Amino acid sequence: MVINTIRMNGSKGGYRVLVVDDEPKILDFIKEVLNANGFSCDCAADSRQALSKLRTRSYNLLITDIRLPDGSGIDIIRIAREKHPYMAAMVITGFASIEGVKEAMDLGAMDYIPKPFSMEELLQAVESVVKKQKLRRHTSGKSLIVHSEAMKKVIKLVEKVSITESTVLLTGESGTGKEMIARLLHRMSRRSAGPFVSVNSGGIPEGLLESELFGHIKGSYTGASSTTIGHFQAAEGGTLFLDEIGNMSHPMQVKLLRTLQEREVCPVGSIVSIPISTRLISATNSNIKSEVKNGSFRRDLYYRLNVFEIRIPALRERPTDIIPLAEHFLAEMCSTGENQSLSNRAITALMTYSWPGNVRELENVMERAVVLAGGKTIQMEHLPDWLSDSPGQDIPWAETEGAVHLDVIVNSVERHYIQKALASSEGVRSKAARRLGLKRTTLLARMKKLGIVEG
Repeated sequence: MVINTIRMNGSKGGYRVLVVDDEPKILDFIKEVLNANGFSCDCAADSRQALSKLRTRSYNLLITDIRLPDGSGIDIIRIAREKHPYMAAMVITGFASIEGVKEAMDLGAMDYIPKPFSMEELLQAVESVVKKQKLRRHTSGKSLIVHSEAMKKVIKLVEKVSITESTVLLTGESGTGKEMIARLLHRMSRRSAGPFVSVNSGGIPEGLLESELFGHIKGSYTGASSTTIGHFQAAEGGTLFLDEIGNMSHPMQVKLLRTLQEREVCPVGSIVSIPISTRLISATNSNIKSEVKNGSFRRDLYYRLNVFEIRIPALRERPTDIIPLAEHFLAEMCSTGENQSLSNRAITALMTYSWPGNVRELENVMERAVVLAGGKTIQMEHLPDWLSDSPGQDIPWAETEGAVHLDVIVNSVERHYIQKALASSEGVRSKAARRLGLKRTTLLARMKKLGIVEG
């Protein structure tokens, strides 16, 4: 089976792979398969040979066995990542060493293959890693401008869970970009060649939701003039994204739980169940743990959905993403072919506003500003009135020949939010740190740096 590979731009020798394994047959097999599919493959039989090759040549991908005669493949990954931070890595192992695989993943390995493996399994895994590497370098999309540490952590979690078949629950406020994260997870997974189906369960009337998800047969209800498959079957081989999962009624929760347990759907009006191979990613903007506690959401379903939870931080929790996002939206919306810029005062207002509507609200504000500015620099008068009430209007400016020093803005914004968190926590620093998503020691260090003194 030949899989179309992704070549790295500017590479004369194609996509370069270094394979490390002490079994000659394994090395020959991998080299033959990869070279036949357009890769440029080098081999090493032990750690010494591998490190020697890494010192003299750069590679796009390292494939290494965990156990080697003169050391560990994990040590090779650690050393290689220090010298080549953009190199991808994956591990192969003949041992059921979960700890070793986990350690390799923590160091940045993107996938693993247990021995023995087929040509198809090897190519599929390598193709998946190459796609992830491309996405990591060129992450784009309305909600995937990633500058903040908070969002970088989200992307790392996506990378880790993408190699599994685990059911994922995305949590976070409305407008934070949960669907964009779900799409990224799908594209980075081994199901990326399959369909991605997005369903807003909160926007479908209760009486139709069962039919929408599981399908129905002809004549099962008034108006059912033909047999129709549901979204689970439509996403066969791929991913189903089910948004606003917390709005489901108890009867629908029971049916969804059965589908996840049995890996099959039963269309409305049918007595025959149909096996499915669909990965489910669900999302909610509600406090689903509270709903479980008060009984409005089934505990057993919650545990099924929440095998791996990823919380998407609110925009106010990642202020360093605000201006890059705003500029990204301006570039997308500008009709003149030239990027519109933001005035210093507009930048201040955007960075110090709390953004209750998150990224979606920022996008709408930028769309309005583009229309009002008519191709000119975005000024305060082009922004909604409520942004002019932002507490950041007193931020000090450091300007040299019209240039704005963003470190001054960032420090001022950081000071504002720390002081706000302290005030709302009645000066209890551990509580304020939790509100800000920081460790207490980190908060104290930042307070010292910014000169914040609390009695």
